[in-house]
Amino acid sequence: MSDSADPLAGLDEQQRAAASILRGPLCVLAGAGTGKTRVITHRIAHGVDTGAYSPGRVMAVTFTSKAAGEMRGRLRALGVEGVAARTFHATALAQLNFFWPQLAGDTAPSIIDRKIRVLGQAADGLRLHLDAATLRDVASRIEWRKVAMRSIEQDAVAHPTGLGALDAGKLADLMRAYEKVKDERRQLDFEDVLLACAGMLEAEPRVAAAVHEQYRHLTVDEFQDVSPLQHRLLELWLGDRRDLCVVGDASQTIYSFAGADPRYLLEFAGRHPDAQVVRLERNYRSDPAILGVANALMRGRPGALALVSSRESGPQPMVTEYPDDSAEANGVAATIAAQLAGGVSPDDVAVLYRANAQSAPLLAALAKRGIAASVLGGTRFFDLPEVRQAVMALRAATVAPIETSFLATVRDILRGLGLTDEPPPAGGALRDAWEARAAVLRLAEEAPAGMSLRAFTDELMSRGRDQHEPAMRTVTLATLHAAKGLEWDHVHLVGMSEGLLPISYATGFEQIDEERRLAYVGITRAARTLSLSSSAHSGSRPRQRSRFLQEIGTGSVRAGDARARPAARPRS
Repeated sequence: MSDSADPLAGLDEQQRAAASILRGPLCVLAGAGTGKTRVITHRIAHGVDTGAYSPGRVMAVTFTSKAAGEMRGRLRALGVEGVAARTFHATALAQLNFFWPQLAGDTAPSIIDRKIRVLGQAADGLRLHLDAATLRDVASRIEWRKVAMRSIEQDAVAHPTGLGALDAGKLADLMRAYEKVKDERRQLDFEDVLLACAGMLEAEPRVAAAVHEQYRHLTVDEFQDVSPLQHRLLELWLGDRRDLCVVGDASQTIYSFAGADPRYLLEFAGRHPDAQVVRLERNYRSDPAILGVANALMRGRPGALALVSSRESGPQPMVTEYPDDSAEANGVAATIAAQLAGGVSPDDVAVLYRANAQSAPLLAALAKRGIAASVLGGTRFFDLPEVRQAVMALRAATVAPIETSFLATVRDILRGLGLTDEPPPAGGALRDAWEARAAVLRLAEEAPAGMSLRAFTDELMSRGRDQHEPAMRTVTLATLHAAKGLEWDHVHLVGMSEGLLPISYATGFEQIDEERRLAYVGITRAARTLSLSSSAHSGSRPRQRSRFLQEIGTGSVRAGDARARPAARPRS
């Protein structure tokens, strides 16, 4: 890092306070859009810059490979290399692969890639004839049991009615048979990786000592999402030391079904009496009116932060009630068409919903208006056949002398692969392929001066490894879970009806609160405009407006009213 680069420069007061604390337990309560990744990376860079940290002795743990890749990229931009920025599972797997041969004299077990297939084989051995849906449910129960650190016997006590057609006894037998098949094949599943790593650290003091010596400073992102198993593993990584920084937002806990427990974040100061707590509440993403709705939805909830916008006031969020689902899809598509006609770029627009099944009518309505859209959570950009083909063709071209400019070469190669000057009609595979190739071309057009073709292909391959995907110039459709961590200028949150948001199976207080947090995540994805909508009927069945619309004090537009109504201004 150059002497002139100050990692604390450009941080606001709250961010600077968090990034300046380099020792001891630290809890950063970071609201949506407040720059938590910026704080994490600048804090690490500040520690390296001052000599408090050695990069190789910093462990930064997060929940997705994409987030870990983004963290590594930001640290590189700050001149910091060598930090172990990985997911919980990648970190645990690396430690298993390193220490297992030393302990057992053999390679570590392989990892199961399809749990349901192994479960099916275990069921066949017990002469149980189970359909795919039941096997998926059993797989989910196994995952829950392991992240909750429960034995098969404890799970049977907690769920005495069993699962579907499987009574508690048969379910326990299937779980044991599944474990036996794995053991015979020397295999681990996804959750076993964490369990095995924790067991190794607990049973082998020399392994724990080596890990503690290697990693002196720990940082955990999205701490509200840790499960009991992940929290136990973190305790073992930490040992009796104190240099732990956790960052999270209890209002964005949306993975309770996967074992996430926000109490670890909310009770951090109680578990660590000498902990320092910093609150990040200045939001750099959303207009004040959008944050007013978000704050109203979470007011009084445990750990809720009062977000304050750094932007000028914008338009009030709009709420519309449509006659039925089809009218809602068409109405949202018409609104988006008007936004695009007004100069908004398609990649600045997102439609968010609770369940994947809601995407089909929306895609059809957008395609009918010639609007290209892509569903988030499908095939990763760098795994798309068109993108893989483009990267391979560009890579192959680096072996021969280039007679034209870098950009001209990229254009010629992509044209040869089918990138035309004008896009095909929206709504089909040809348009999807065109958009993918066009995104590769935009990356080339945005490359810095002097970029070579070889360096460009190296950058593409690096982005692929880090899942640093470019924005496709299409309207984005996404579930609320998939949208977490992302942002768009213009967001349309659809399906604000009872049975959809909150979803029908959410009945208890905790489940409803999880649905509320999902709505909060959706609202806080919006930067400039937010539209909320519901439908009065699903087929012939009437629907009620979501209780969350009532909580934030919104009005609605009834069937036949062509004017959307602004949301009521929440009480301060």
